[in-house]
Amino acid sequence: MKRVNVLGTNYTIEFKEAHEDGMFADSNGYCDYTGKRIVVLARPRKDDDMDNFEFEQKRIKRHEIVHAFLCESGLIANTYCVDGGWAKNEEMVDWIAIQFPKMLEAFKEADAL
Repeated sequence: MKRVNVLGTNYTIEFKEAHEDGMFADSNGYCDYTGKRIVVLARPRKDDDMDNFEFEQKRIKRHEIVHAFLCESGLIANTYCVDGGWAKNEEMVDWIAIQFPKMLEAFKEADAL
């Protein structure tokens, strides 16, 4: 089992089969900030149409790690909206998770780290 340090808090990264966890009915991964764990789908479902599932797993891990950072930074508690405010917004979290590798390369290229 892998671990990742999120602002001083250790999160485990677990991989589970779709049939092992009801949370996979609507997603391919999730962040349980109460249990300090990130859970990712271990294998594609039979009806998944993906050429590169490893690429998808990495994207899911990044996405869920962003959720963990928002939680551990306290921002998730400052989101005031009944149906999920900005710190829980899936589009924003996805944007960060998808664009981060490109941002990291740009930071390296600019010697900004």
